[in-house]
Amino acid sequence: MQQKDLLKETTGSLYGRFGLSQCDITPPIGIYSRNWGAAAFDQATAVHQPLMMHCLYMQSCDGLPAILLTADLGWWKNAADEQNLRLALLSHFNLAESQLIFALSHTHAGPSICSTDAAQPGGELILPYLEFLKQQAISCVEMAQNGLFKGSLTWNYGVCDLASNRDLEVDSHYLIGYNPLKEADTTLLVGRLYNETESLKAVICNYACHPTSFAHENDLLSPDFVGEMRNTVERSLFVPCLFLQGASGDLAPRRQYVKDPALVEANGKQLGYAVLATLAQEQHSYKNWVFKESLISGAPLACWGFREQAASIDFKQRVLSVKVPYKKLPSPEAILSEYERCTDRVMKDRLWRKYNTRKSIGDQQEAIIPVWIWKMGDAVLVAQANEAYSCYQIEVRAQFPDHTIVFINIANGYVGYLAPKELYDKDIYAVWQSPYASGGLEILIEQTKLGIQTLLTDETRLD
Repeated sequence: MQQKDLLKETTGSLYGRFGLSQCDITPPIGIYSRNWGAAAFDQATAVHQPLMMHCLYMQSCDGLPAILLTADLGWWKNAADEQNLRLALLSHFNLAESQLIFALSHTHAGPSICSTDAAQPGGELILPYLEFLKQQAISCVEMAQNGLFKGSLTWNYGVCDLASNRDLEVDSHYLIGYNPLKEADTTLLVGRLYNETESLKAVICNYACHPTSFAHENDLLSPDFVGEMRNTVERSLFVPCLFLQGASGDLAPRRQYVKDPALVEANGKQLGYAVLATLAQEQHSYKNWVFKESLISGAPLACWGFREQAASIDFKQRVLSVKVPYKKLPSPEAILSEYERCTDRVMKDRLWRKYNTRKSIGDQQEAIIPVWIWKMGDAVLVAQANEAYSCYQIEVRAQFPDHTIVFINIANGYVGYLAPKELYDKDIYAVWQSPYASGGLEILIEQTKLGIQTLLTDETRLD
């Protein structure tokens, strides 16, 4: 292959059958929604913007489906709650584990989705809400399944500087907030879903940034900046916009921890306008922007242009199992005893989260982190349950420059942070919050690279 044949935009395109749907999953006012230790309240009092669920139903040319569900929710404290919902979906639609991804936006202004919070104020609403979520998810998938159309899904990279590094060192102490001294990953990935007549049917925003605009003073239910991002895109394009949270363990907006909805909405508009800017250059699912020839002018010019390309029909789903070590952790009983003795409201909240995480781990010494890897034509989707730092997506994308790679944090479960090993000698939240030992993120990065390479070459089946 000649060098000029390698000079082309990195895009990914999949041809198949697709279905779309959305539904409102806003919980009742008064549900337990204390997501911040410093919050002086326990229950939501009103709604800022509705919480939404979206479904993208994809079917390969051989008829095998894969389902991507997104929800404006925070994180799973109790592993059993997530498993109950996902297993119900797998059973209802007769799916293999590899065929379903349920991804949360990670809003910090949503309800508790933890059944063990039932004794908290407003906690009696949690179990009915979990059942409501299950029924809404089933309905959302069925609606998408009933509206299948032939089309193509194409991806393009853009940029948005909403995200900033959030590991700030002040007087030898690490705080979680805007760090202007360290560069952040500002990569934006935008998907366009077309039907066969090249009519735009949906947009997908894949971006890494903590939805922590609202914080401890806010008592409104909200999707945070994600809601206004969607509004901005949908008002302009008149099609649904789905959000996928990227590897954002170390990324958050500069202006965060606020009570004013206008500041939250400004963050959403910033991301929404960046999505629209990425979409401003017309794209076609059947064309790619490639180098064509050199031209001698006043200067030697590199001339690029559109070239026809066949959309790929290669659609595969695998689940990779990655082993990483846990820290040496106290027993669940010891943490619960400390929680019961504690009288400080903030520390009690930390201990309760720690107890739920520890109970989910059980007696295991090693963690098995499932990683969902989907080959979608020339694009690859990578999804896992934890809050991985952005170097995860940076390093893996660098390994595969000829492929567009979608990254999703907090998909199909939740455990904790995956921070780089050089931070493990620091007193930093992402380290002491996490049950994972030093080196876990680095193992995940290398194993993900191997898993993608295996899937691209299709040398063997991933277990």
